[in-house]
Amino acid sequence: MNSFTLTANLVDIPGKKIYPANVVVENGRISSITGVESATGYMLPGFVDAHVHVESSMLIPSEFARLAVVHGTVATVSDPHEIANVLGVKGVEYMLDNGKQVPFKFWFGAPSCVPATVFETAGAAVTAEDVDLLLQRPDVVYLSEMMNFPGVLFEDKEVMQKIASAKKYNKPVDGHAPGLRGEDARRYIAAGISTDHECFTAEEALDKLRFGMKILIREGSAARNFEALIPLLDEHYANIMFCSDDKHPDNLVEGHIDELVKRALAKGNDLFKVLQAACINPVKHYKLDVGLLQPGDPADFIIIDHPQIFNVQATYINGLMVAKEGKTLIPSVSSTPVNYFHSALRKPEEFRITAPGNTGDRIKVKVIEALEGQLITNCLELEVPVKNGAIESDLEQDVLKVAVVNRYKPAPVAVGFIRNFNLKAGAIASSVAHDSHNIIAVGVSDEEICKAVNEIISHQGGVTAIGAASTQTLPLPVAGLMSALDGYEVARQYSEADAAAKALGSTLAAPFMTLSFMALLVIPHLKLSDLGLFDGDSFSFTPVY
Repeated sequence: MNSFTLTANLVDIPGKKIYPANVVVENGRISSITGVESATGYMLPGFVDAHVHVESSMLIPSEFARLAVVHGTVATVSDPHEIANVLGVKGVEYMLDNGKQVPFKFWFGAPSCVPATVFETAGAAVTAEDVDLLLQRPDVVYLSEMMNFPGVLFEDKEVMQKIASAKKYNKPVDGHAPGLRGEDARRYIAAGISTDHECFTAEEALDKLRFGMKILIREGSAARNFEALIPLLDEHYANIMFCSDDKHPDNLVEGHIDELVKRALAKGNDLFKVLQAACINPVKHYKLDVGLLQPGDPADFIIIDHPQIFNVQATYINGLMVAKEGKTLIPSVSSTPVNYFHSALRKPEEFRITAPGNTGDRIKVKVIEALEGQLITNCLELEVPVKNGAIESDLEQDVLKVAVVNRYKPAPVAVGFIRNFNLKAGAIASSVAHDSHNIIAVGVSDEEICKAVNEIISHQGGVTAIGAASTQTLPLPVAGLMSALDGYEVARQYSEADAAAKALGSTLAAPFMTLSFMALLVIPHLKLSDLGLFDGDSFSFTPVY
């Protein structure tokens, strides 16, 4: 590997100072740092996304890396939970193997909750024995988010066995406990849970910080908690990290952790505290082999124009320049898709909800209220029309049908109602539906929903927006979650599908991302799985009417 010397203003985060320096790189590592009289440009450690599901970018890891490095990201703490729900350990191994094909530092975890609940149909299960075997691997560095916080509080045997494995191998355990407060939060953390990325109020985050937990400030394509949590950074910067959690490809083209850094600085936060969260804390917490601009470290760093502007000019990983002036230098690599998709084409009558009453009557139904920028939903009760013995959507009230179709085996369709998608025509559908990744669709009629679902089935995975005159589909043949195409091409196709969904009337910033979380049962309050309408407060099924 070539040796070289770079001269720049070095941003010393632990020392809280900036000074001109010569940085000598030999064989991928920093061999020395010496002060000089003057320099141009600024050098600092690369950014780390402290919690991300790479699958949600709809890109395989090697393509995710190509886009991320442009924004100064050198590493991710990645939970392969999504593909594990489809393919189990085989899916985790696919992510590990593909990620190693490119010069980027993917640090994967062992999925802790596959399937996420017993109230949905997943494609696979990851047992406590599977978790133990995964955690023995040096390339698996933590136990991924423990979403089953009731299982922790009630000391479920399988849950505690997984946590015990992480402790045995001295690997941290990620948390996932939205809304958990007080004594329950203390007990959850005391069990060994070290982080949470699900806080949506500062008060909740403070509760968890007091009990010794580290808080991840999340800003993804659907869940956006930056504004609520960033006031905590000034006092608690030693225990704060930044993450995206779920980021769609079009958003990844625009920015990554660099966006959060810029926004935090624009609010007047101290530069060194912001960079502590963005660069240092994830490396220390997860014990990552990522350089922090110290002699002997791997040469992982970025060059920016100025801390007040923060444009990334170059990214280096292990001494290799992987991005320059907004262009990726990582080549695409070939990949053989893996998948699990066994669903026959559906018929419109399978989406019908029969009901008592005559045409013209109205009936009160439970309605999922999707919320912009949040994973939580509300439960509404609204009256909708009955026609020919079946309950219909009500476009005037923006109450539309939502359906989840099992993609792993023949099964009846689950149907409910949803608000805030605002479609005026057509339907949208996706095989990205957390956590089990069955097919989810919302539309104005049974016929339109059926068309969208069948479009997904015909491609063995994807996202689609179907109107009267056009169909815009992004196929996702890798586990029904990702594409192996060039990342920028996937982003373009996704943008077209997103625009098509909005042309049908959707007013959501990210309609497909929001749709994908409407089957996420572990986030309250009302969701829909392939087995039926689910009350996240009582953790049980509930009738539509």
